[in-house]
Amino acid sequence: MKNTRPFGIRDKIGYLFGDFGNDFTFLISSSFLLKFYTDVMGIDGYIVGIVMMIARFVDAFTDIYMGRICDRSRTTAAGKFKPWIRRMCAPVAIASFLIYQSAFASYSTTFKVAWLFVTYILWGSVFYTSINIPYGSMASAISPEPSDRQSLSTFRTMGGTLAGLIVGAGIPLFAYKTVDGKSILDGGRFTVIAGIFSIFAVICYLICYALTTERVKSNGDVAKSDSILTLLKKAVTNRALISIIAASVVMLVAQLTMQSMANYIYPNYYGNARMQTVSTIMMMVGMIVAATVAKPLAKRFGKAEISAFANIFAAIVCILLFFIRPENVWVYVSIGLIIWLGLGIFAMVTWALITDVIDYSEIKNNKREDGSIYALYSFARKLGQAGAAGLSGFLLTAIGYSDTTAFDPDVLDGIFNIATLVPAIGFILLGIILWFWYPLHKKTVEENVQILKKRHEGQ
Repeated sequence: MKNTRPFGIRDKIGYLFGDFGNDFTFLISSSFLLKFYTDVMGIDGYIVGIVMMIARFVDAFTDIYMGRICDRSRTTAAGKFKPWIRRMCAPVAIASFLIYQSAFASYSTTFKVAWLFVTYILWGSVFYTSINIPYGSMASAISPEPSDRQSLSTFRTMGGTLAGLIVGAGIPLFAYKTVDGKSILDGGRFTVIAGIFSIFAVICYLICYALTTERVKSNGDVAKSDSILTLLKKAVTNRALISIIAASVVMLVAQLTMQSMANYIYPNYYGNARMQTVSTIMMMVGMIVAATVAKPLAKRFGKAEISAFANIFAAIVCILLFFIRPENVWVYVSIGLIIWLGLGIFAMVTWALITDVIDYSEIKNNKREDGSIYALYSFARKLGQAGAAGLSGFLLTAIGYSDTTAFDPDVLDGIFNIATLVPAIGFILLGIILWFWYPLHKKTVEENVQILKKRHEGQ
């Protein structure tokens, strides 16, 4: 530790690039995969949703198993978690690109569904898991200080936001074409864009590897760890972990449904795909404002406290948007900015919440298992992703959406309802969970930090 470079801006920038790389493949999947397969490949929304849900349930095994691999692996000169980023950056990027092959659009439905199933599982359940679990676990190994971890959480969120700006703003600008006055997704352009984003992902991962440093060493570097069954039993009795898992599932169902439906709100409901680019830029503005206030607010009131308030605020605005139903797309985008301001505050602290849970679990079990705890948390997030994909797909089918009914008036009203009411319900539930169930509020977190400092000083 004495010979290790002190924590600083280099680590923050490096960690930012890690989520930058993650989201070049994750966001194109969570935001555009459903749109690509319904509009380009001609697959019913509910089928795409089922495939995505199945793939995420496979992660019940791969996420947790990867966490155990991390905890049991030896610490190298680069650290325990960093080596996985370099090993897996190319496979995850290649697998992501393979998902979006528009050349197969004329093939049979059976082939296209099988192709989606295989490539999506290969990307998400195998390669993305093998890089995202070590990356997320690495936050608690970079620094033991809560303020440093909050900074990493903020920079991680900003990395994801920057990727979101490029993915969310770039795709609507370049992937759509106008046919008979309607905005239509061009499959060939989308495939090229997916390839470019995969290359960007690899570059970002390598920058993350080069700039970050692991400083916290796990106790019992290669000691025998608990079985997966034992780990799951501990999770059920760990109030902090089980509540943050529930919060993550609800949050992602709400947030990703809203993001996914943007692909239908702008080109279909408002007939203006390019406004999705404006919406993404406005989202970025909201996130930047949130980044400037999240850390001081969290320090004064607590991370869980401000997160609960921010989500209730976002829910109220979503409900107002449902009733206002603005005809002008600029009004819709402006109200969306207010929603993202509320969500941004929560997003800036969400990754620091899981490091608090890791500390709490160490106190409770007298064993530090960063990889395993983060693996359970990541699995929960993927359940949320599955729920969002499945729910959006099923609801689109329920309102009668297909590539031939995409602009029918009744279908368009249904799209608007999904885009506003589903997120509102989710944000309300999330606020309730964080305020009444999640136990690690400000006072408890500060006490846990002091307990661990005294324990580690005595070792």
